[in-house]
Amino acid sequence: MSSRSHIKIAPNAVVCQQAELKGEIYIGANTVVHPRAFIMAKAGPIYIGENNIIEEQACIHNSFSSDDEKKKKDKEKPEPVPMHIGNYNIFEVGCRIESKQIGDSNTFEAKAVVGRDTKITNNCIIGAHCKLTANETIPDNTIVYGDECHQKPHNELPIKQDDQLGFLIKILPNYHNLKKSSKKKSSKDP
Repeated sequence: MSSRSHIKIAPNAVVCQQAELKGEIYIGANTVVHPRAFIMAKAGPIYIGENNIIEEQACIHNSFSSDDEKKKKDKEKPEPVPMHIGNYNIFEVGCRIESKQIGDSNTFEAKAVVGRDTKITNNCIIGAHCKLTANETIPDNTIVYGDECHQKPHNELPIKQDDQLGFLIKILPNYHNLKKSSKKKSSKDP
């Protein structure tokens, strides 16, 4: 992957200028990226779906594995591995996410850590300060909580944050400069 950034922002997405974005990143419609959020696509592209909220100091990082780092030192080029993030996810302040596969309607609470080998399915809540780094798949409708990262199922319906998204989409442009959305070329463009 080159050191250049290729960032595509869908119309109606709100990405604050003070967010740090590096690499090949695709941000879906109505997704909000707060100032000081950090998204880095080092090991491959990051595809972020629609209606996500990425708060301040949240870090989404598509990183190389230790084996890939060894290949780089040996001058071999590791294969790019994309990261896919679904729709309606919330990434709270200070969380660090490296998972290659995240489904829909998940909440990553403050300071939660999810490693690259952990797959998050749908409607999961990863509690504050929980750290998941094992090669595992967190099943649908699971809460991870406590110092020991206990897991238990829940029966709550996914919370759609439409009101919060609407408020942020309306208010953030009043107080922050935004990165421009990617516009498709019309037939009149050269």
